[in-house]
Amino acid sequence: MRIAAILLAAGEGRRIGGPKALLRIEGETFLSRCARLLLRPGVERLIVVFGHEAERVCAMAGVPNDALRVTNTAYHEGGMLSSILRGLDAAEALDAQAALIHPVDHPLVGEATVEGVLAALRDGAIIAVPSYASRRGHPGGFARAAWAELRGAAGDRGARAVLQDHPEWVRHVPGDAGCVSGIDTPEDLQRLVGSTK
Repeated sequence: MRIAAILLAAGEGRRIGGPKALLRIEGETFLSRCARLLLRPGVERLIVVFGHEAERVCAMAGVPNDALRVTNTAYHEGGMLSSILRGLDAAEALDAQAALIHPVDHPLVGEATVEGVLAALRDGAIIAVPSYASRRGHPGGFARAAWAELRGAAGDRGARAVLQDHPEWVRHVPGDAGCVSGIDTPEDLQRLVGSTK
């Protein structure tokens, strides 16, 4: 099965003072850490979707050389779903049969969580989602059979709409605390990451 990983790095990060992709944890940017996490055996290509300050982020975030870079000029109006759709366009052009979708503001996900999502996709899951403490987390895995539904989702509901409308497609896999630990505020950053230097 050809699986592409889509790393969403288009947001402005207004509440945190700038692009989240450039925040640092343990000496590396959120983007480079997430990229390393997603490039597991069985993932054929990393697609990074940029938006806000795309040139700066692309130049400074430590994007792997072989990553496919995609810019979403509609990130402000279209939100995260518009970035997912740009990533899916690129994955489709690569003839991927599934996509692992991950937002850059979740840099603390464990390798075992990603491996669990990938294993579920390879085992035939249409959607594979890690869960921790009864909460759905990231990354989400979407087989190609679910892409049309993602493309038809309302922008205000996003990818969650597909999970809610098709619970029979969803396979939950064990996740870790990092899969549900998004960083949206300076307080989140301090609590979950500590010093970013």
